[in-house]
Formats: sequence, structure tokens, C-alpha cells
Amino acid sequence: MEHLISFPALGLEFTLNRVACSVFGKDIYWYGVIICAGFILAALYVNARVKEFGITSDNLVDCLIICVPTGIVCARIYYVIFEWGYYSQHPAEIIAIWNGGIAIYGAVIGVVIALWIYSRVKKLPFSALCDLAAFGLLIGQLVGRWGNFVNGEAHGGETGLPWGMSIDGADPVHPTFLYESLWNLIGFAALHFYSKKRRFSGEIALLYVAWYGLGRAWIEGLRTDSLYLGPVRVSQLLAAVSCAAAVALLVRQYRRIRVRKAFYVPPQAEEAAEETQE
Repeated sequence: MEHLISFPALGLEFTLNRVACSVFGKDIYWYGVIICAGFILAALYVNARVKEFGITSDNLVDCLIICVPTGIVCARIYYVIFEWGYYSQHPAEIIAIWNGGIAIYGAVIGVVIALWIYSRVKKLPFSALCDLAAFGLLIGQLVGRWGNFVNGEAHGGETGLPWGMSIDGADPVHPTFLYESLWNLIGFAALHFYSKKRRFSGEIALLYVAWYGLGRAWIEGLRTDSLYLGPVRVSQLLAAVSCAAAVALLVRQYRRIRVRKAFYVPPQAEEAAEETQE
């Protein structure tokens, strides 16, 4: 259960145990503890900002109750689908999520579907819910990736860079968990400050998709544990496509806003023109 993880060039070394503690004979893993911490931080942050997006705290609680289990189930389904060669031979392990095996894109897809259904039932703006979800996902991802660090997983190939990470004495590899955590931290900070002057509902969600997709497309190319569809890294392709789609939608929306402003006539100007004609 223990891993010796070090950063040789930086003189750092950590002996990490995957198990945080045992409760009634059941092991509680650090991965789960870290994921829960990310969830709590995300919920607290989003709850502090719901009113700015026209949503109530009660709506948020409803969304969490619906989206969290949906996201976990869909993250597992996504992973199992692309590892079906293994799980078709070991069907009893399909539900063994405690052994690892979830994919963030599966969770995102599940959350989006759940939010869309909830928005239709409660007659709430779907775009505003997605904006808030974007913040929650960024926080959850930037914290949750440290669970990969404890497990000594989700790393890249060998590297000679100063921050190369060695696992159990092996040659240093890219600490891709760290790359993604920092990428999400930068994205969260940027969107937090920018959101005060957002131009339209849904903009934050699109910016999140573009930012995360750009980073994931690069980082996924470094990893050694990617899910494949033939010769294609599934998450890398999905990241690139989603990034391109989000950028295209943002450009189109910004152009529409610019056109509206160009043809906008202030009420005072309209009144002045009417008086002149009289």
C-alpha cells in the first residue's frame, strides 16, 4: 500500500500510504478523502456565489444530490466502456470503483445531462447552472488530482526535467497530476476574477471547456495510462474537439454582442430624435 515518491533533482522524498485509516475494519483511502475535500471546497465556493447567477442555495443542494452520484456513475461507465476488453472478462469488477478506474470526461457528461434535466423540471436557466458547475469542476479537479499523487498514478513518460517524479525508485517521469492541478488552479483563478464582468450567461462554462480542453489535450499526450479507441487517445481527442467547439461558440457569441452594441440606440437618443421630427 506504500509508495516511495521522490523528486530527485529537487531533493524531495515522500513515503505515502494509500490508506488514510481504517474504520470498523474497512480501509479509508486517501484518494477518497482528497476527492471528498475537493467536493466540499467546491460546494462551499459555489454556494457563496449562487445568487450572482440567479440560483438559490436550495437549487444547489438539489443539484448536488442529483449530480454527484450521476457524475460518479457516468465516470465509471465511461472508463469501463473503453476498458471493456478487461471488464468483459471480469464483470464482477465493473462496480468495484474502490479499486480505481474513473474518467473525468464521463463525470462531466453525466453532470451536464443531469443539470439539463433539472433545469427543465425546475424551469431554471441551464446556462447559469453550467457556469456554476464549471467553478465546481475546476476546484474538484485541482484538488482531486492530488489523490493520483498519493496513489502514484496518472503520470507521464520518462523525463529529464528538474521536476521529474520518481515512483519507487524508477526513472523520473512527468508528474502530469501536478500539471493538471496547476492548470486548473490557473483557470479557476482567471475565471473567478473574470466572472464579475461576464458578458452573457453560459460564458464561464464555455471558457472552462475551452481552457480545460486545451490543457488536457496537451497533458493527455504525456500520460502512459490513457484510454484508447484504436490508436487514438480518447480523452485527448475529446479535449481537442471540445476546446475547438467552445472557442467557436465563444467567438460567435462575442460577434453577436458586438453587432448588437453597434446597432444599439440609447432611449435618450430615440426620444431626442422623435422631438426633432415633431
